Amino acid sequence: MARLLWELPKPVYFMGRQWNGVDIANIVTLTAIHLLSLMAPFHFTWSALWLAVALYFVTGVGVTLSYHRNLAHKSFKLPKWLEYLFAYCAVHSLQGSPLEWVSSHRIHHQFTDTENDPHTPTKGIWFSHVGWLFDYHKRFGSYDGRLYNVGDLEKQSYYKFLHYTYPYHCVACGVVLYLIGGMPYLVWALAVRMTFFLHITFSINSICHIWGNQVWNTGDLSKNNWLIGLLGHGEGWHNNHHAFEYSARHGFEWWQIDITWYMIRFLEIVGLATDVKLPTELQKNKKALSNKANSIEGRFETKVK
Repeated sequence: MARLLWELPKPVYFMGRQWNGVDIANIVTLTAIHLLSLMAPFHFTWSALWLAVALYFVTGVGVTLSYHRNLAHKSFKLPKWLEYLFAYCAVHSLQGSPLEWVSSHRIHHQFTDTENDPHTPTKGIWFSHVGWLFDYHKRFGSYDGRLYNVGDLEKQSYYKFLHYTYPYHCVACGVVLYLIGGMPYLVWALAVRMTFFLHITFSINSICHIWGNQVWNTGDLSKNNWLIGLLGHGEGWHNNHHAFEYSARHGFEWWQIDITWYMIRFLEIVGLATDVKLPTELQKNKKALSNKANSIEGRFETKVK
């Protein structure tokens, strides 16, 4: 089904732009899980809540550790069985396949906060938050032109398999949750959990490029935002990340909570994570904002609508 949707022969033109199968599927899917989430007050149980919290951590760290720091930036290495396990956990976040997620993110870093950025804040907070998901043409240009920058992952049959089947895994998860715990598990452990983490991830693209503080000379709009850092397993320390894209650690200060880094560090201690990349003090000193460099933020703020 995913492949058929992605390969619709012709786009539909509406409201001055083209829409393809992915755009339509994203609208339908996001609308459905938001509507299902609205049923949460009527299907509350403590077991459903705690299962949602547990899966929020498992699937959320799957995205931040696997999709982001491991696959997109190669910040560290894992044994293949563990790498694949974390990627599979990420699939259940409903944020797309590893190939598409990594491709969009690499484009974001290549063209940060410019017109070619898939979720550029220069087109407004709505677009950078979620509107970009409904514009496949903006993200990839065309179906044939997609995924040009993930050749390293395309060579692995496992990731190609997940690319074409990931919606089925999310549906299967919903079926299993319903069979185990009925509507409370379906509503809380699937819909509420997915909806909440989707908006936290979306906020990294929108809020963390508008509100927060900059401590590094990145030449872009990236900001450190403590709330998104806390709720997003460490991803909210976004200015830190843009300053040192390769770093496995995003929360550099002791008070910058970075759950994903704690997990990576644990895996390193037990010998499962290797080649863990971190910036040196010399690299940090070169990137640190001076008083003169503070004007960077002001120059870019004028671009945000």
